[in-house]
Amino acid sequence: MNKTKKIFSFLAASTIAVSMLPGTYAADDDITVIINGTELQIAEDDTKPFIEDGRTLVPMRAVFEALGASVDWDDETKTVTSHDKSNTATIKIQVGSDTVKINDSDVKVDVPAKIVDGRTVVPLRVVAEGLSCDVNWTAETRTVTVTSATNSSDLSLWTDEAKAKAELTAYMNAITDPKSADYIPVEYRVAVFDLDGTLFCETDPNYFDYCLLKYRVLDDPEYKDKASEFERETAEKIKEQNETGKSFQGLEVDHGKAVASAFKGMTVGEFNEYIQEFKKQPMPSYEGMTRGGGFYKPMLEVVDYLKANDFDVYVVSGTDRFIVRGIVDNSPLDLPNRKIIGSDETLVATGQGDTDGLNYVFTDQDKLVLGGNFIIKNLKMNKVTVIMQEIGQQPVLSFGNSTGDASMAEYVTTNNPYRSLAFMLCCDDTERENGNVEKADKMYKLCDEFDWVPVSMKNDWTTIYGDGVKYTGAE
Repeated sequence: MNKTKKIFSFLAASTIAVSMLPGTYAADDDITVIINGTELQIAEDDTKPFIEDGRTLVPMRAVFEALGASVDWDDETKTVTSHDKSNTATIKIQVGSDTVKINDSDVKVDVPAKIVDGRTVVPLRVVAEGLSCDVNWTAETRTVTVTSATNSSDLSLWTDEAKAKAELTAYMNAITDPKSADYIPVEYRVAVFDLDGTLFCETDPNYFDYCLLKYRVLDDPEYKDKASEFERETAEKIKEQNETGKSFQGLEVDHGKAVASAFKGMTVGEFNEYIQEFKKQPMPSYEGMTRGGGFYKPMLEVVDYLKANDFDVYVVSGTDRFIVRGIVDNSPLDLPNRKIIGSDETLVATGQGDTDGLNYVFTDQDKLVLGGNFIIKNLKMNKVTVIMQEIGQQPVLSFGNSTGDASMAEYVTTNNPYRSLAFMLCCDDTERENGNVEKADKMYKLCDEFDWVPVSMKNDWTTIYGDGVKYTGAE
């Protein structure tokens, strides 16, 4: 595990330290600077990063541009002025001066900017923290890691004692360090997440898509009288399951078929609009939360944390793909539709009728609508298959919560050429959430058996849905 030392403020006594004689400096070819997950590229004729009196100095233009900041050089006064991308922070550094101006404040520096071999070099820490970045030094690999505030996540909604948080941050430190044996190139940083029970409220009193179908078939005044006998039978099973907890063999597939037929003929946009309206309904067992608001805030932090470290993040769910897209639309989970994978149903052109797609040509009069036929339920082993079909490579991180995600977790962590981890959420919180201690205990045992990392919703998170939400218990 890499041990990092975080530099908290401009005036902190901590330094990026090596043993050197005071007032001396030396080129350090082996110093690596990582900015927002990417190694700082120094031109062949530019000055390499070096350490002087315990401070790392880097080429002025290279570091400012890597941080997305502007560079304005005044050759007469030998002063550089830089503004961050949002134009909220301004830094002025004069060569030879022991004072740097950060916005309206004068900050004393131990080592001033200077000109070396015709190139201006500046103290990295002052520049980075002046632009609201975090700076970390990894002694074992002599690496400085700089992370912009917009690219950073401190996982602040996780408790300090959370094992899963420690595992994830240690993993990230290792796989983003180019000098580490565990380094993973950016193009191979892929993470997959289940939705229900992993990123989003799993049941209240049932899965979002089950509740959606029940509403459509039994309660929607514009459709309930048009529903087929099969749709009504399936919806009644869901209703009974909601009320008694009874399980029904084959309900997962029957539900998929009923969703496909109940929304047949809608355009994708119309289906999404229907979902958006359903999301506005109150969540039955909570105060201050709608059906669309059930995202786990600590897990949203994880997504942001991964994206800040150049991960491609995908949702791989057993829920209908278009329903998942509707849940994510207008939500705090910022992912494009192309990174959302779920169970599938057919799509057809409005003028296609029963003609096979191989024998029909889309026209300018056509619209794409739901075809009414269920294709596949992407659970269990089907998740592994669809990952390879749609992503095309083995992910290195998996996040799930049930045995339906076990195949995905094992696929990610089996014979992977890169260091990989699988995390499993355990629904052990019955005070803030529809928890199930028995189910959670079973998952803890599976985590021990398969070497997955358990996440305790009760002990690892300081909140689940935020301060404005209160769990009132199932009605």
